Amino acid sequence: MAAVSETIVREFFELHGFLVQQRRKYITPTRRGAEEEVDFLVYNPHPRTAGSEPELPFVLGSDDVERLTRAVVVVKGWHTETFGPGVLASSPEIFRFVHAAVFKEAARALGGEGPLTKILVVPGLPQSIEARQKSIELLRSKGIDAVIPFRTMLAALVDRVEVNRNYQKSDLLQIIRILKNYDFIKGPQLDLFKPRRRRTRGT
Repeated sequence: MAAVSETIVREFFELHGFLVQQRRKYITPTRRGAEEEVDFLVYNPHPRTAGSEPELPFVLGSDDVERLTRAVVVVKGWHTETFGPGVLASSPEIFRFVHAAVFKEAARALGGEGPLTKILVVPGLPQSIEARQKSIELLRSKGIDAVIPFRTMLAALVDRVEVNRNYQKSDLLQIIRILKNYDFIKGPQLDLFKPRRRRTRGT
């Protein structure tokens, strides 16, 4: 699942014109180094200037990402979890990448100038306003600058993939294209495999 989740994140940032570097392509079962805490370093050579736009929100949308210049990205593909206060409080490993040594190493490896944003990619935040706000406050207190939900990334990919193009160099995009072609995906709302309405007797 980790590889699939990281593929989604990579395709999303590349879709928005970022240069993407994966920090490591191996797994060590015991000792974890700085480069193992960070999944991607991303750089936007042509960020959209903010102008009169408001400050970036903590939960980034697809359009918001285009205003970023450099970012350290960590992917948590726990797709059956909601990142509520309880999950965050019981999972301190989520925040290892914001530790000074890890972040300093990532910044050195990325190079360049401009703000360096610490992004956490999550399955989702709680629906209730109170729990959602508590999660955001906890994430901010740990040093996270922004989060991007997987749903936002998948919606952007579905929206941009064109049925009449052959994405043979990307398994993910090719699968999305095929599902769209056969009407299993209706649009960016990710209406996957929607059951057909049952016919009533006599009709």
